Amino acid sequence: MPKILLTPSFIKNELYCPEPKNRIEYCDTSFPGLYIEVRSTSQGKGTFYLRYKDSNGKTCHQKLGRNHEVTITEARKKAKVLKAEITLGADPRAEAKRQKAVMSFKEFSSEHYLPYIKTRKRSYRNDESMLRLRITPVFSDTPLNKISRKQIQNFHTALREEGLAGASCDHHVKLMRAMFNLAVQWDFVDRSPADKIPLFMEDNKLERYMTDEEQSRLLSVLSTNGNRTVCQLILFLLSTGARLNEALKATWENIDENQRLWRIPSVNSKSKKARSVPLNQKALEVLSELTKKEDVPHLFINPKTGKHYVNITKTWNSIRTEAKLPKLRLHDLRHQFASHLVNSGRSLYEVQQILGHSDPTVTQRYAHLSTRALQAAAESASLCLGGAKPAVAER
Repeated sequence: MPKILLTPSFIKNELYCPEPKNRIEYCDTSFPGLYIEVRSTSQGKGTFYLRYKDSNGKTCHQKLGRNHEVTITEARKKAKVLKAEITLGADPRAEAKRQKAVMSFKEFSSEHYLPYIKTRKRSYRNDESMLRLRITPVFSDTPLNKISRKQIQNFHTALREEGLAGASCDHHVKLMRAMFNLAVQWDFVDRSPADKIPLFMEDNKLERYMTDEEQSRLLSVLSTNGNRTVCQLILFLLSTGARLNEALKATWENIDENQRLWRIPSVNSKSKKARSVPLNQKALEVLSELTKKEDVPHLFINPKTGKHYVNITKTWNSIRTEAKLPKLRLHDLRHQFASHLVNSGRSLYEVQQILGHSDPTVTQRYAHLSTRALQAAAESASLCLGGAKPAVAER
């Protein structure tokens, strides 16, 4: 570390790193602690630094600028101001240390986000899957505050190019948005880079409705298939419009056969709100055929295990294959129930209440099914046009 009076002439003509050294520091004799570093790979160029000791007595180096950015005079002024601040207790490296201390995306995900949502979000396993399969491999070791909006947009686009549906791509960005909102709330970062990222906003809601002939085939299989409890469960779904998880968790104490009501507690409801489902005659017939067990409170009990069903995928696949409906999903039975209500002239409000939709816009998906009721309403206007007889709407 040669000591020399750093002058404009020296800076201009003498910035060389002698062989075989990789770097050299030229220390300024007029301002202790100020030096310019020259590397062998950048002859004729250097970087000004101030060497100082922090509050713990550790030697630190604060960059002041490259020689083509600041002059020696400016470097001395900056060093003088910085040294005065350090004397008063300031730490020039505090921001750099804070940046370095910011956790990685992977660390935030595994140690903070996932533990937080496991007791608060019913679909947390979906989040776990999206993080494990696609998000974490891309952003794994990147500090939270180093992830940019452009990186997330590129990730969003890459998912689409990978072949994912637009809505699935959007779910990944929505998850990252939720994560960063929590990171901001918990003071891990100052802002969220996931805000205002345009989504594909594709409507990929699949609604499968059975024709009368298809429904007849399904009912025929349900009346003859040997797995009676699962068949009764499927009939119950078709008769109530309930979600599979709600039916699997249903217990006898929630059934009021006198009032013809099934109370779904908030812990079993997707909306986290308790609701009551009216039981029609078919649903009551299903209940009357079920076998009760004193030690099992649930409605649908697996005869092989003596415990309530938690999954019927294998049996359902067999049933829908036998009915020649290989693409029919269990959730489609909920849509089928709704279609029966709407086509019978029931209002969308009634459908919303029975299905337990917290948002009426969700129920609007069934609006196109009410063509008969709308046609009848439109035909009523013909009475005002010269006494024309209203036509009978075709089914």
